[in-house]
Amino acid sequence: MAAEVPEAELEAVLGGQGLRVQSCDSGPAGEPQAPVRLRRNVCYVVLAVFLNEQDEVLLIQEAKRECRGAWYLPAGRMEPGETIVQALQREVKEEAGLDCEPVTLLSLEERGPTWIRFVFLARPTGGILKTSKEADAESLQAGWYPRVSLPTPLRAHDILHLVDLAAQFCRQAGHPLVLPQELPCSVVCQRLVATFTSVQTVWVLVGTVGIPHLPITACGFTPMEQRGGIKVAVLRLLQECLTLHNLTVDIKGLLGLQHLGRDQTDGICLNVLVTVAFRNPGIQDEPPKVRGEKYFWWKVTEGDLQSQLLQRLQDSSVVPVNR
Repeated sequence: MAAEVPEAELEAVLGGQGLRVQSCDSGPAGEPQAPVRLRRNVCYVVLAVFLNEQDEVLLIQEAKRECRGAWYLPAGRMEPGETIVQALQREVKEEAGLDCEPVTLLSLEERGPTWIRFVFLARPTGGILKTSKEADAESLQAGWYPRVSLPTPLRAHDILHLVDLAAQFCRQAGHPLVLPQELPCSVVCQRLVATFTSVQTVWVLVGTVGIPHLPITACGFTPMEQRGGIKVAVLRLLQECLTLHNLTVDIKGLLGLQHLGRDQTDGICLNVLVTVAFRNPGIQDEPPKVRGEKYFWWKVTEGDLQSQLLQRLQDSSVVPVNR
C-alpha cells in the first residue's frame, strides 16, 4: 500500500497540482525555519506578457521618478494577503487599465529565495486601455507595439528575452499550462522529483520519514544560500543522502508551484524536476547508492506514469528557472 503513495504524489505533481507541505526533509543547518513574510524577509514580483493576434506586445510607460517615460512590461510587487494571480491582475489593471487572466507561468526568476519574480503569459478579458489622460503614479499610459519594433527607451532590456519566450510558447508550447495552486505554505521550499534514468527505466528519490513521499527541501536565508540561489537547497538535500563528487545534478525546471497568501501564509513550494547522473556513466545502469535510511530510489513501473516522466525529461518540458 505504501508504494501507492509516491505514485499518487508523482501523478499529481506531473499534472501541475499542488500537495500540502506537512514538513521539510532538509533545512539549513543552525537556521530556525521562521515563517516567511512579504515586506519582511521576502519579495515576490509578478510580470505579465501580452501578445495579440497582430504580434503586438502590451507595454506600459513608467511614471516612477527613476525611470519616468521608459517602457516596460506590466509588473510590480505582490502585496500581503494576495494570491499570485490576484497580484498579477491588480498590477495589470493599475498600470494598463485592462482586466486579465493568466494563461501560464512562462518563467521563474530568482536572486535567492528572498527575491522571486513570476513571469506569466496573460490575455486581456476586459477593461479600457490606459491613455495619457489617465496618467497617475502607477503609469503614464499603456499601448500595443509591434514585437519586432518596441518603443524606446526601455526601462531594462531583460524584457526582450521574456517577450521572445512568450512568442515561442505561442508558436509551440514548450510545457503544459502551469498556474499557481492555492495551498498554504509557511516557508520557501522545493518538492523534488529527483530522477535517475537508464535506457527506458526511471527511478525517483523518495523520502521515508512518515509515509513515503517526494522529498521537500527548505530554502535558507544565509548569505551563501542567497548567493547560490534556490539550487543550494536542492544540492543540500541530495548531499545528505548521495555522494555527489562523482555525480552531476541538473535542475531542469518547474513542474508547478503553490502559494496561498492569505492568513499570513506567504511561503511558496516549487515542484522541481531534477536529474541525477554519473559523471562517467560507463556501464552504470542502477541509481547511485543512498546513504542512511531517510531516502530510497523508487523504480517507476506504472506504464503511463513512466512514459509521462520520461517524456518530460526528454523534452525538458518544464517552466525554466533563471537567475
